[in-house]
Amino acid sequence: MRYDIRLTITYEYGAPTERARTLVHLLPSDKPGRQVISARLLTVDPLPFERRDGTDFFGNTTTTLVFRDPVERIEYGLQASAERFVPPVALDFAPDLAGLRAEIAAVRTLDATSPHHYLGPSARVPVVRDISDFSARLVGAGMTVLQVVEAVGRALHTGMRFDPRATDVNTPIAEAFANRHGVCQDFSHVMIAALRSLGIPAGYVSGFLRTIPPPGQARLEGADAMHAWVTAWCGKELGWVEYDPTNDCRVGTDHITVAYGRDYSDVSPVKGVLRTSGGQTSKQAVDVLPV
Repeated sequence: MRYDIRLTITYEYGAPTERARTLVHLLPSDKPGRQVISARLLTVDPLPFERRDGTDFFGNTTTTLVFRDPVERIEYGLQASAERFVPPVALDFAPDLAGLRAEIAAVRTLDATSPHHYLGPSARVPVVRDISDFSARLVGAGMTVLQVVEAVGRALHTGMRFDPRATDVNTPIAEAFANRHGVCQDFSHVMIAALRSLGIPAGYVSGFLRTIPPPGQARLEGADAMHAWVTAWCGKELGWVEYDPTNDCRVGTDHITVAYGRDYSDVSPVKGVLRTSGGQTSKQAVDVLPV
């Protein structure tokens, strides 16, 4: 499936910023066997004093921007063309949880794909007792790791309510889980915490999701949004498997990947520091258009 992607993120500041420095994760890149990016362009208005494109530890494309002149508004624009392939259907050769522990112990590398990086607590995914108890109740005798991953994702999809007004980017996962509502970021963080509590390495994926309007209704321009889902290491045979708990499905051709990390802090679209005396507002518009 081929897509044209358009994104605009706009920040407006209550007072001109004296200086600003941002780190941006917005440019998608090739993922062998899964997606090919034939074109991509990131624009910034106003033009920064300095721009540097690079790659982080996890293999994500990063853009560092430095603004030295006062700015009251910064707009980030992305245009990209992507082709997403049908993921191969693999037989479930995943071990059970005890077998997974042995397979993780046998991994002797610490590169970006090593499961060791995704086992412990991270900045936005602490240990939460209620989430650990919740996940433990879902594990049955003889279940493979893949079955556990799908059981946790399905239970969260069933038990949590999607509500874009219920949480914000800084809502703790304990609060989102206790109230059983949130957005894709909350669903993903809770699922990561649940899987890690069982000893399953799990990470965060940011990207885009094609949305389909209800029958008979026109598609609204700018109505799509950036999305998040989970990647879990299911043993040496299956490797990393991606699951979308918000939509209760394995990740497929409707998902376009931008970045991988331990949680949102590693892959947030725009983060940084600035010096200003006022507040800020932001808005986002995304179009994922099938070609």
